[in-house]
Amino acid sequence: MELLLAILPPLLFYIIFNLCKLGYQKRDQRCYMLSYQCHKAPEDQRLDTGSCANIVARNKNLGIEEYRFLLKTMVSSGIGEETYCPKNVIDGREESPTHMDAISEMDGIIFQTLDKLFAKTGVSPSEIDIIVSSVSLISPAPSLTARVINRYRMREDVKAFNLSGMGCSASVVAVDLVKQLFRTCKNSLAIVVSTESMGPNWYSGKDKSMMLSNILFRTGGCSMLLTNNRALKHKALLELTCSVRTHIGSDDEAYRSCIQVEDDLGHKGFRLTRDLPKAGAKALTMNLRVLLPKVLPPLELLRYQMTYYRNKIMGRSIPKGAGPGLDLRSGIDHFCVHPGGRAIIDEVGKSLALSDHELEPARMALYRFGNTSSGGLWYVLGYMEAKKRLKKGDKILMISLGAGFKCNNCVWKVMKDLDDPNVWQDCIDDYPPKTTGNPFSEKFDWINDGSLDLATREDYLPLLSKYSNC
Repeated sequence: MELLLAILPPLLFYIIFNLCKLGYQKRDQRCYMLSYQCHKAPEDQRLDTGSCANIVARNKNLGIEEYRFLLKTMVSSGIGEETYCPKNVIDGREESPTHMDAISEMDGIIFQTLDKLFAKTGVSPSEIDIIVSSVSLISPAPSLTARVINRYRMREDVKAFNLSGMGCSASVVAVDLVKQLFRTCKNSLAIVVSTESMGPNWYSGKDKSMMLSNILFRTGGCSMLLTNNRALKHKALLELTCSVRTHIGSDDEAYRSCIQVEDDLGHKGFRLTRDLPKAGAKALTMNLRVLLPKVLPPLELLRYQMTYYRNKIMGRSIPKGAGPGLDLRSGIDHFCVHPGGRAIIDEVGKSLALSDHELEPARMALYRFGNTSSGGLWYVLGYMEAKKRLKKGDKILMISLGAGFKCNNCVWKVMKDLDDPNVWQDCIDDYPPKTTGNPFSEKFDWINDGSLDLATREDYLPLLSKYSNC
C-alpha cells in the first residue's frame, strides 16, 4: 500500500504532464487561411463562341464527325461564353507553343494573384517562410517557386516546394503539405500557388477522348496565404480542421482514366476515358469513409451504423449515395465541389444527395471560368463568399478529384462572416443566370445537317467562318 501511495503521485504527474504537452502541441498545429486571390485573365483572352469556332477551324485534322462531337460535347459541358484560354491559343499558335509562351502564362497568373495577395493582407514577401507551387504540366528550371523568390526578393532560408503531375486535386495536396510543415515550423507564414499550364498542352489532334480537355479546361489559378501563428487568428478567414488524401493508382482503370499521352499521330494531350466517373466515385467513397467520422457528430454516426445493420439484418436494400440515415448536414454546412465538368459535379451531387442550391457554386464556377484545374475550388469558394453564404462557425467540405487517380478532401471552419465579392465582383449579381443554355447550339446546329455527311473541309469552312463572326 505504501509503495502504491509512493508511485501514484509521480504517475499522476506524468499523465497530467503528457496531456498538457499534447494539448500544447495541438494548439501549435493550427492552419489558418488569411486570404486567397483568384486569377482573372485579360479580356483579350476571353473564349467566346466565335473564338472557339476560329480555333476549331484551324485544326486541319478534324472532319465533320469531329465537329459534330465537339458541338454536342460543348453544348452539354456546362461552360459559358466568358471563360479564358492561353494567349498563344488565341493568337493561333496552339500547334507550336514556345517555352516562353509557357513561362509567360505562368508569370501572368502567379504574379498577378501574389501581387494582389500581398497588397490586400499587408504581408511583405520577406516575411514568407514557406512557398508551395502546384502546377501539373510544367516543371521548368529554375523552378516556378524560384521565379517567385527571385521576383519578390524573398529570404534565403525560405522553404520552397514544387508539386507537379498532381492534376486537379493538387491544391488540396499543397495545403495538406503546408499543414504538415507547420508541425515543425512555428509561427510561420506560407503561400500556396495553384494553377495549370494550358498553352503548351492544347490538343491539336482528332482523338475524341483527348479533345474533351480542350472543351473543359480553361486559364485560371489562385494564390493563398496560410499561417499557424495564433496571434493572427483574428485576421483569419478560415481554419483547416481536417484533411484526408486517397490514392487509388493501383487500380489500372482508375490510373488510366485521366492521363497525359500522345495520340497515333504524335499529338500530345490529356485523355479522359469513360472510366473517369467510376474512378471518381470509388475514390470519393473511400475518402469519405475516413473523413466523415472525423467531422460528423458521434450521435449521427451511431444512428447511421444502427440503420445500416438493421437494414442488412432484415434483408432490405441499402440505398446508394450518402448512406441510409446519414445526414451530412449535421456536420457540414457547405459543399465546395471541384468544377471539373457537368458530369463530375452531377455525379458528386448524386452520391452525396446534394441539392441544386448546394451544387450551384460549382456549376456557376464551371459556367463562368471553366475547369481551371487545381485552382478551380477557390472560384467555387469565392462564389459562396460573394453570395454572402459563409457565416462564422460554418463548416465547408472541399472535394477535389485528380489524375492518378486521387481524391483529396478537406474541411474548413469559417472564422468570420465573409462577403468579399473577390474575382466575382463584376458579375455576381448576374448569377445564377436565368438559363445556362449554350449559344453553340444556336449558331452551329447546321453541322448536324445530314447533307454534310460527304462534305469536304472546303465545303464547311466558309460556314464556320460566317457564323464565328456573327
